[in-house]
Amino acid sequence: MGDTLRLGRWQEALAGVECDALICDPPYGRRVHEGDRSKCGKGDSYRRVLDYRHFDPEDVAELVASWATRVRGWMVCMTSHDLIGAYEDAYADAGWLAFAPVPWVEPGKSVRLSGDGPASWTCYLMVARRRTAAAARWGALPGAYVIRSENRHGAAGAVGRYGGKPLALMEALVRDYSRPGDLVCDPCAGYGTTLAAALRQGRQAVGAEMDPETHARGLEYLDRNGRARDLFEAVEQVTAAQELPW
Repeated sequence: MGDTLRLGRWQEALAGVECDALICDPPYGRRVHEGDRSKCGKGDSYRRVLDYRHFDPEDVAELVASWATRVRGWMVCMTSHDLIGAYEDAYADAGWLAFAPVPWVEPGKSVRLSGDGPASWTCYLMVARRRTAAAARWGALPGAYVIRSENRHGAAGAVGRYGGKPLALMEALVRDYSRPGDLVCDPCAGYGTTLAAALRQGRQAVGAEMDPETHARGLEYLDRNGRARDLFEAVEQVTAAQELPW
């Protein structure tokens, strides 16, 4: 799994890599990070500190510009609401066709401890593709994704670091935005949930994680969860067609 999840900054660890789909969960915006830190240490035992730097619009521009020339199909980047405009601008500058933000909702994901407003159940997928005839024939895709917290089965359980997306969600994204045999890349791989999802869905996978401890635990996670699914195993689709609980 060492070549699947590489240690280092993506700029160096993935230099020269070309892929069919970029599916990633980069750091979110400053507002999200500052809000998270303000809640830590207030009796919220499940919350783990965001111990990595937030993204600014300049980071978004660097990420998109670097991969726009190396991705053959789709770019799918998760983000918080405060960076939606930055992704739209970066995709436009790269000449890619950008779509409206696609929400992914995890009911009960978090609450506002002070009880002064709505909880944060939604993050956004900033999706774009090349302006090619082949991409235009890809077909209709879900307008939202819903996953329940109790069924997330992701890598977020590791102590000491906040993050990790539901494996079921990442498998759905891999199925929707790549084809069997494609190379899926995640430059901000963390514990490797995207990479595991790609391998389980019969794709190739490569990614990078810059924190040595997270990288080591990610290799363990991939070894446990990155095996291809049995062809006869039922695959639960995570789409907007799921009934919301409210």
